[in-house]
Amino acid sequence: MYYVYVLRSINFNRQYVGFTSNIKNRLNQHNTGKTKSTKPYKPWKILFYEKFENKKDAIAREKYLKSGIGREFINIKWPRSSTE
Repeated sequence: MYYVYVLRSINFNRQYVGFTSNIKNRLNQHNTGKTKSTKPYKPWKILFYEKFENKKDAIAREKYLKSGIGREFINIKWPRSSTE
């Protein structure tokens, strides 16, 4: 099983899209600073994730969510509220 996930920084106006086979462990890596690209913006929370049976489909979805239209989809579906 593979997961495509979107993280949102709790303290910064940042999002991160990635894929993994172990979502709990991967979130822990982001929040403990083991991922160079997300370390300055920790802590992170999972905004949403999707499950995939195979790696190829997960990578394709991750690529879409990292595209301009994919980011627009995320921002429309999960807008950052002023109370966050």
